[in-house]
Amino acid sequence: MDFFSAIFLGLVQGLAEFLPISSSGHLAFFQQFFGLMDVEAENLFFDVLLHLGTLVAVFVAYWGEIKAMVLEFFAMVGLRKLPRGQKPDRLSRRMIFFIIIGTLPLFVVLPIKDLVDGLYTNTIFIGCAFLLTGTLLFLSDRFNHGNKDLRSASIWDVLLVGLGQAIAVVPGLSRSGTTVAAGLTRGFSREFAVKFSFLLSIPAVLGANLLSLIDAIQEGINWSFMPMYLAGVISAMVFGYLAIRLLKFITQRGNFGGFAYYCWGAGLVTLILSLIK
Repeated sequence: MDFFSAIFLGLVQGLAEFLPISSSGHLAFFQQFFGLMDVEAENLFFDVLLHLGTLVAVFVAYWGEIKAMVLEFFAMVGLRKLPRGQKPDRLSRRMIFFIIIGTLPLFVVLPIKDLVDGLYTNTIFIGCAFLLTGTLLFLSDRFNHGNKDLRSASIWDVLLVGLGQAIAVVPGLSRSGTTVAAGLTRGFSREFAVKFSFLLSIPAVLGANLLSLIDAIQEGINWSFMPMYLAGVISAMVFGYLAIRLLKFITQRGNFGGFAYYCWGAGLVTLILSLIK
């Protein structure tokens, strides 16, 4: 691995993680067809670092909300005393509860983790998943969009969004695209659908990468690659933050369907290259 590969893969991870175009699908695409690196076999530690880099981007973009939830969580479990006269932050508590509920479907996926990991080398499947992502995005723009927010969303709403996140663990199916589309079908406002999608990713990314980190440490870490690793992580952080800002801007303009055409194109290219490879 060289600096160019590390920075480029950080760029791909950062942009594709938050734009609804599937980071896992893009990383698998470049690895399978261009041989930039084999993350699963040789650089699992770098793969973990890239995901943690994009997680930092979420913390930067939503620091106010995340800080409020962390403080309120500590108050809920008795590790922090509220100042005299200060009432609990019920909206933060509601968001914490929603994130917990939305994360539960991921535990259903754990028993088939090895099966899901095996799909990263199946470019036919990845191409089809790209096409499905495009279809979800195209259809989501054609639903009557609601105005549900943190106050009016229900447990069933967030559970459905969490189910979408669980399904999107397969490569080629965008996590952000699936969760945003699920939120829109449940009547979420565009702004809340995007915000909840990003906040819901925090425990999912932390949990998945904790498991991967254990595997990476057991396989061994090539410390001579650390400068390249850091370059890739910084790239993922910067481009991840820019992707979040871009998606917020697109949310205000009210058009997610434009990404559908990109995903359809990526799916067709992946399938064609798979057939002639």
